[in-house]
Amino acid sequence: MDDHGLRHGRDRGESSSSSIEIQNQWREIQDLLKERLITQDDFPWKLPIPSSSGNVVVEEEGTLLKYVGGVDVSYSKELDSAAAAASTAACGCGSLVVLDVTTPTLQVVYQDFFLLTNFDVPYIPSFLAFREAPILLQLLQKMKKTDNPFHPQLLLVDGNGLLHPRGFGLACHLGVLAKIPTIGIGKNLHHVDGLTQSGVRQLLQAKDNSGEDFIDGILWLCKGSGNRFYSSSSSSNTA
Repeated sequence: MDDHGLRHGRDRGESSSSSIEIQNQWREIQDLLKERLITQDDFPWKLPIPSSSGNVVVEEEGTLLKYVGGVDVSYSKELDSAAAAASTAACGCGSLVVLDVTTPTLQVVYQDFFLLTNFDVPYIPSFLAFREAPILLQLLQKMKKTDNPFHPQLLLVDGNGLLHPRGFGLACHLGVLAKIPTIGIGKNLHHVDGLTQSGVRQLLQAKDNSGEDFIDGILWLCKGSGNRFYSSSSSSNTA
């Protein structure tokens, strides 16, 4: 996921030892949560199948993927300044949108957001989940508490999933905590497991199949898609 080119003002004053301590703590949490990660499809629903008329074939109730959510956190350009960090004014926004994917227009059935203030969680590469997962989880929990009928069956996350230095990016982290299957969508390819952007591009172009293929759990839509990388889905194995 793009880090938006931001660092919180508090980061600059942190000592090297403090940063290392934080990373060690976060790494332990990642390792514990990763034990609950499911990488095999175990969800009860099936993908909707369009008919010749353009409508979706309705199967047995409860077996169709109907509600797909998307989550993202956006930041104010002023977040990098110490003055903005100490301000009570909004410095960013977490958002959740849910679509009904069985409708031809992908109807928006739910949307919510909240503004962030006094945001003091540091950005550390490969630990983005500790900065953004609590924000996104709060939106999902708020929706669940209201018994909203449009709770997402699948979640698209603006961040990597398994394509991560430790195989546990923001999408995996959020999926485990929220107990929802997720797909990570990253703007940048993480160079892990020997992957390079030029290497992936060459492999996909060699396929000559309109620019879509899977490589080690990654789908890269390289034509007309803004070069997005889709990493594998994840969820929790706890009830």
